[in-house]
Amino acid sequence: RTKSTKSVKKGFDFTLMVAGESGLGKSTLVNSLFLTDLHKDRKLLNAEERISQTVEITKHTVDIEEKGVKLKLTIVDTPGFGDAVNNTECWRPVTDYIHQQFEQYFRDESGLNRKNIQDNRVHCCLYFIPPFGHGLRPVDVEFMKALQDKVNVVPLIAKADCLTPSEIKKLKEQLREEIDKYGIKIYQFLDCDSDEDEEFKQQDKELKESTPFAVIGSNTVVEARGQRVRGRLYPWGIVEVENPSHCDFVKLRTMLIRTHMHDLKDITGDCHYENYRAQCIQTMTRCVFICCLMGFFHFIFTLIVYFVGTVCVHTLNS
Repeated sequence: RTKSTKSVKKGFDFTLMVAGESGLGKSTLVNSLFLTDLHKDRKLLNAEERISQTVEITKHTVDIEEKGVKLKLTIVDTPGFGDAVNNTECWRPVTDYIHQQFEQYFRDESGLNRKNIQDNRVHCCLYFIPPFGHGLRPVDVEFMKALQDKVNVVPLIAKADCLTPSEIKKLKEQLREEIDKYGIKIYQFLDCDSDEDEEFKQQDKELKESTPFAVIGSNTVVEARGQRVRGRLYPWGIVEVENPSHCDFVKLRTMLIRTHMHDLKDITGDCHYENYRAQCIQTMTRCVFICCLMGFFHFIFTLIVYFVGTVCVHTLNS
């Protein structure tokens, strides 16, 4: 309890990666989730520039507070992903970045000053799937499989306001089937403990049934039923971002900030990073063994040369 209290006072670090091709509303959704503007100085690229652009990694850090708890949020964006004509191994810069954060944490953890280690490991990756087309594309499958053992992957159906409720339901079912078919390991919601209250159990059940989340983002506030809400205005009506009957935005935000942030961090540390750490130690042990073996053989060779030389000298002298 004392440790938990200290953590709450100190605040939490959380790193969220967003990935998906351009034009799917990644930046808008992040701004809607955390009520901030992380890309106000960004230059928008035209179609030709996006095709020729290579995958880059950009970081934005913002301090937010949720019910008295301080959160240092780092958003890792991947502009250029999936925009090229040839997307072969376009996920490589992303996996390299995740590995670099693991490597830095491993170095800090192995150093002398371990009290104030900065945790820049990626705790969750929101992967945006286009609402158009029919299910997962080859690039979607490749990306999620490349990241599945390195980070918690949470797939999202982007721009859900392009689809009707029945189309969203059908697409969700198709995506779930294809995720199972291709053996893609996405973030799994843990089963609730028996002593959890009924409200939390019901909330957790709804989150599980809603995956992959169909989301909408908006940077504008509109008038709806006499209230000002964050949403999008269309000729046929208003789409409200925070209306559960319109999309899964509230469920995603609840999962990320309130109910499952600790679980995402725990899985990152206890599973993904621990696997990386074990591989590092195994590699280091193997290198030490090889060096010792080479040293031993060098010692034996030196002894043989010495004895052969001694025998030759005695032979010549006699």
